[in-house]
Amino acid sequence: MDGEDRGKGFLWAIAAGLNAALAAVSAKLVLNQFLKFGLVLVLNVVMWACYISSLRVLSSLQATVTSFATNFLSSGFLGSLIFEEPVSPKWLGGAALIVVGVIILSKSSTETRARQD
Repeated sequence: MDGEDRGKGFLWAIAAGLNAALAAVSAKLVLNQFLKFGLVLVLNVVMWACYISSLRVLSSLQATVTSFATNFLSSGFLGSLIFEEPVSPKWLGGAALIVVGVIILSKSSTETRARQD
């Protein structure tokens, strides 16, 4: 697996997390129940398709953590932007730690694989 494939895998995982966050936001925004159900369903199907695509290239741990982190961060920022929810310094600190953890995890998994090969 080369770096370009891994990069695409991370992009798929990020897309999965963004679609999950958009599904949650659309469930709160859309007034028509039929439209709300359809939009949430479509966004979740796209999310799963992106997640499965990321699993073809990344380890399940990398794909899951990257998708989760993207979902968490984008949900927080969208909640602040759209619903005017407060973002505390604790939340920002936690978000920064999540990003650092994802970076460390992705680097360590790569190094472990390289040593095994």
